[in-house]
Amino acid sequence: MVNGCPVLCVCQDHSVDCSNQRLFSVPPDLLLDTHNLSLAHNRIANIPRGYLSCHIELQVLDLRNNSLSELPEGLFVNTRRLAHLDLSHNNFSHLPAGIFHMAYSLVRVNLSHNPGLRRVHPLAFHGLSQLRHLDLSFGSLSFLGLDALEDLSGLVILQLGGNPWMCGCTMEPLLKWLRDNIRRCVADAQHAECQGPPEVEGTLLFSLTEESFKACHLTLTLDDYLFIAFVGFVVSIASVATNFLLGITANCCHRWSKASEDEEM
Repeated sequence: MVNGCPVLCVCQDHSVDCSNQRLFSVPPDLLLDTHNLSLAHNRIANIPRGYLSCHIELQVLDLRNNSLSELPEGLFVNTRRLAHLDLSHNNFSHLPAGIFHMAYSLVRVNLSHNPGLRRVHPLAFHGLSQLRHLDLSFGSLSFLGLDALEDLSGLVILQLGGNPWMCGCTMEPLLKWLRDNIRRCVADAQHAECQGPPEVEGTLLFSLTEESFKACHLTLTLDDYLFIAFVGFVVSIASVATNFLLGITANCCHRWSKASEDEEM
């Protein structure tokens, strides 16, 4: 360390810049009054448990373009002032419950360009009521449950483009919520497309309306039930009649065969 700054890092005005240093691990002994920490564009695959436990002044954490697939439990317990978190261009495949536990001051979270990101736990963003901007673009998400977003009362921008969305009936609650809450503020509505089912392939996610999901709410009327009952009755009668005729035919054939045998004798 030089003047309290980690080796290979540049420290100035409460900012620690360790980006583009080909680091395989996070630098130890960060300055306690660090407000802005950049570890971007390295090869970091793991962050030790408790790494940020003493850095209560941290406000910006940039971890983009590394090899992270998970974060240690409780990483943000003491970072109550953390407002901006960049986890883009990493290897996350899922976001578990409580991954951002206690990071209640987060305003912006960038999880874009995690090509293997397929699942988001319903409680992944629990408690982040201050979050304004969430970027989930360019992953492998085909579905996102509404319960994963319901806690985000302050959300105004949600980026979803570049994912293989399956816009079937299960997506209707989420799309309705998006239309009612943040449609006007979404930054990448023109890039969020449906990959399936086939009838909506290539359709813009935010162009789907209640009419698009009409088939999900088809209900049977009394006439429909009576028709089904009538068809069932007819099919049953036809089946009985067919079996009866087959029985008579078989019996006749048996008698004819026996009569033929008697004549030959």
